[in-house]
Amino acid sequence: MKLSNKTSHRLKAKYGDWVLITGATSGIGKELALKFGEAGFNLVLTGRRKQLLASICAGIATQNKVETLAVAGDLSNADDLEQLIQATAEINIRMVILNAGFGTSGKFIDSDLAQELNLLDVNCKSILQLTHLFSNRLKAQKRQGAIVLLSSMVAFQGVPNAANYAASKAYVQSLGEALSIELKPEGIDVLTIAPGPVESGFSGRANMQMGKAMKPEAIALATINAIGRQSTLLPGFLTKLLVYNLRMTPRWLKVIIMGKVMSGFTAHQS
Repeated sequence: MKLSNKTSHRLKAKYGDWVLITGATSGIGKELALKFGEAGFNLVLTGRRKQLLASICAGIATQNKVETLAVAGDLSNADDLEQLIQATAEINIRMVILNAGFGTSGKFIDSDLAQELNLLDVNCKSILQLTHLFSNRLKAQKRQGAIVLLSSMVAFQGVPNAANYAASKAYVQSLGEALSIELKPEGIDVLTIAPGPVESGFSGRANMQMGKAMKPEAIALATINAIGRQSTLLPGFLTKLLVYNLRMTPRWLKVIIMGKVMSGFTAHQS
């Protein structure tokens, strides 16, 4: 399904025709890139896999007659992050989608500390740096802009068997909620999306087995439609069911319930 002409025109009129998407080689990020490309937006895409990223950029550019720029790199690496900052310095990017991230699962005490620290660099530190950078760039332009942050349904309470990952997404969710108010007077719309299970490479890297996962295309379309209209998006039935139904539940009980949900995703590790 393509992006509607009405939505495409609304976004271009408000934010221009350049979009930055991090983590664009798979899952939600790739689908966002495809949808924006089909709608005639120019793209700056990032990802760790250089050849795959270049292939995706070339395909989108050829099929849709748009401009694309591939900036390969790992956002946990300071040099790669600086490369992205420099590569986008002269491009009028007014929609920024910070999708890159990964998960870990299992017992925290048995986890690999280096991997957990790397998770914080990607999921939190790079988000902080790029959000701060583009907020200031957009403010200096004195034109409307949008920043999209990728949270998760696990962001709303602690989650046993995914403790550090859930904590990293709680950081993103909290940051996005606050900035949606702080940055509104500057003409910057902030959207935080909090999906549930998604059919992507995420589960493999996180060592989870997730049933009833949403397709990345559905989340991408819902995300694009929500830009400039909402501050938090909960795509998918499972996300809405858990988040809305648990709102009046004591936090300690939410932790237990989400721990049981996560235990189903990680049962194969036992």
